[in-house]
Amino acid sequence: MSEAHTRKQRAVVGPLCELPGEGGQDDAGADAVERWRVTVEGVVQGVGFRPFVYRLANSLGLGGWVQNTPGGVVIEIEGERAREFLARLEADAPPVARILRVRRQKLEPQGSDGFHILASGTAEATRPSIPPDVAMCRLCGLEALDPKDRRCGYPFTNCTDCGPRFTITKSLPYDRPNTTMSQFIMCAACSKEYHDPLNRRFHAQPNACPACGPRLFADGEPVEAAAGVALAAQWLRQGKIVALKGLAGFHLACDARNPQAVETLRARKRRSLKPFALMARDIEEIKRVAVVGEFEEKLLQSPEAPIVLMKPRDSNRELAARIAPTSRYIGIMLPYTPLHHLLTARSPSVLIMTSGNLAEEPICHTDEEARQRLGAIADHFLTHDRPIHMACDDSVVLPIRGRAIPIRRSRGYVPAPIGVGFRAPAVLAMGAQLNHTFCLLEGEQAVISQHVGDLENAETLDYFDRAVDHLRSLLRFEPSLVAHDLHPDYLSTRLARRQFGGPALRMDGAEREGVQHHHAHIASVLADNQERGPVIGVAFDGTGYGTDGAVWGGEFLVCDMAEFRRAAHLAYIPLPGGEAAIRKPARMAFAYLLEAFEDFETARALLPALEAKEAEVVARQIERKLNSPPTSSMGRLFDAVSVVLGGPANVTYEGEAACWLEAQAASWPSVEAPYTFGFQWESGEPPGPGFAQGLIVDVLPTVRELVSEILRGFPRERAAARFHSTVAEMAATICATLHNEGAPGKVALSGGCFQNALLTELCLDALERRGLQVIWHRHVPPNDGGISLGQAVVAAARRRLKSEISNLKSQIPGARSRQYVPGNTDGG
Repeated sequence: MSEAHTRKQRAVVGPLCELPGEGGQDDAGADAVERWRVTVEGVVQGVGFRPFVYRLANSLGLGGWVQNTPGGVVIEIEGERAREFLARLEADAPPVARILRVRRQKLEPQGSDGFHILASGTAEATRPSIPPDVAMCRLCGLEALDPKDRRCGYPFTNCTDCGPRFTITKSLPYDRPNTTMSQFIMCAACSKEYHDPLNRRFHAQPNACPACGPRLFADGEPVEAAAGVALAAQWLRQGKIVALKGLAGFHLACDARNPQAVETLRARKRRSLKPFALMARDIEEIKRVAVVGEFEEKLLQSPEAPIVLMKPRDSNRELAARIAPTSRYIGIMLPYTPLHHLLTARSPSVLIMTSGNLAEEPICHTDEEARQRLGAIADHFLTHDRPIHMACDDSVVLPIRGRAIPIRRSRGYVPAPIGVGFRAPAVLAMGAQLNHTFCLLEGEQAVISQHVGDLENAETLDYFDRAVDHLRSLLRFEPSLVAHDLHPDYLSTRLARRQFGGPALRMDGAEREGVQHHHAHIASVLADNQERGPVIGVAFDGTGYGTDGAVWGGEFLVCDMAEFRRAAHLAYIPLPGGEAAIRKPARMAFAYLLEAFEDFETARALLPALEAKEAEVVARQIERKLNSPPTSSMGRLFDAVSVVLGGPANVTYEGEAACWLEAQAASWPSVEAPYTFGFQWESGEPPGPGFAQGLIVDVLPTVRELVSEILRGFPRERAAARFHSTVAEMAATICATLHNEGAPGKVALSGGCFQNALLTELCLDALERRGLQVIWHRHVPPNDGGISLGQAVVAAARRRLKSEISNLKSQIPGARSRQYVPGNTDGG
């Protein structure tokens, strides 16, 4: 599992109190009777933490009590082995628990006899917590397969260590009446388990069995569990497409080894080339089709159970050819619910298991919604009657250098809080336009929402509204500050300005703070590492609204959380047709070729992928500056190089051209020397103190050299590899140059281009060779899914800065007021 979620590496907000003997506080003997009061904050309620404490205390012969409070779990412990209890409290905690802070206070012994679980407290708290949904645990898996167990073959088996949490919770406290399980009355056997603190199902809110719990439906008709699973498995073996209601939404499933079924699903789902996710029966089956290292295996088998991006085996000829036709990776997950386990045991061993939606709509989560939106896609439906209150897509992670970099952070991770390393007011950050998430920041914790999607249709807007309402209600969150992107046409920006939207998105009385897109990217990686800057921020992505009105995307920012200065960027080039050039990267390639060779006929001859009439239109747009805003985007440069080397001229999903280019580069067996590139100060002279001007990076020499090699017959894979090396060398050279002129020696990497594992690794190597310290993402996506966290911490840091300036001025007699203006190129 990811670094944040291993027991030994939990994010800790603030210092832990030292135990006696560790910091010289108290050297009392280990056998002395001691009493301690302990408060544990984080995701520690609804995850079996109290029964764990109860069992641990009893095993050590200790007295005292444990209690759930809105501020966390509070424990008082007394006895001769109290220190051992304190040491094991974190190390042995339940797998679903996420400890953010432990506070300890030594008390006078009271002579407690026995250990007790007290009723939940009602004291005020800064932030309640909700555990994420997690995969079925090993013990529940054994029960589901044991013919002697009363839950054998039951598709909804769970305990305090596994099963649904966030997606079934309607309100807090997290008790059964406040979940979608409220309609199911526990039988005597389940109730006995639920009320026994020594049982692993103690207070497991979704607890159920075949006698009292949810049941399956096949094509709308109730069916016994074994028969329903067998029927669905039969449909899949026959090459049918099955809509499967899972833990947090619907999937569309078919046999991944059946090319006809895969192509039918592509056609019906309107997803011509975007990769499909897979689900394999077990880890051995995954190893047959993908390269699985020790770290990847741990990720696959972690409680979060994400989709893990891995390289397919070269010898694999079993899967259908068009699972991931333009990508270097295939994305695979293991079954994470009892229903998945039971189904894959009888169905084809590797299934397509893609989100149950059409095109870029949100994932379906109600039966009625699925019938309406998936009826034309699926041949059959296997559903159940446990309602899903809030949909949550599968998470996707990419292993890079022993880190699980989130590409999509959702089921299994949300809404686990992220510590940001400083105290903040209540900030609602509205996120970006694509790969959308929103963020609630208060105190020292940020809660980033599940993946919402691209804010481009009414269905996604409705989902966004419901998701905001759900999290705000659960966390009792009332923002005093709303952060948003500077782009005036982003739907999230317009919502922040209260132009429209449901009640959940109307925040009367809250201040608004606009945050530049790439500053938010760098702030997100700072918060992800609990850093505050200053750093040189390298923000490489597709598009973001610049403070000069241009389309930014190849940026070097000298910044901290509150302020930034644009210290360098790629030289501007026209973006012909605006968004049309994003959907048709051949237009971007043509723009670069025109700039590089300054001749229409030469550019046209080098780019047969662009039709003659469209080439003329593009040239005219550029010449007359019609709908061709200047861009410094690194993502668009990747698009252009991809097309020049034979990649897709038109794309069907975001990042398709760049994925193709990475796959070509990764197939070349060696790291290649970089192409030529140039850079110069804006005025031709170094800037002096303060970076009043910046560096302009010229990549036209790169384009000319690359084209020359292709014309001389060099392999396109080698050219793709050289281009990746060029971008890494460029990043390191510019950062080193800025550092020599006085910029910080620490570099932060963020932006969608750093979803490219090859580019990330090359950049890390190149920067570290120059002696620069590098921070990069850990728990938050480098793409726009992390923007909301960046917006939130920037807005919070600016408010604190304004407060500090105001306090300082109040202490200076006759000080003149200066207005703070957010969004300036220097951050104000």
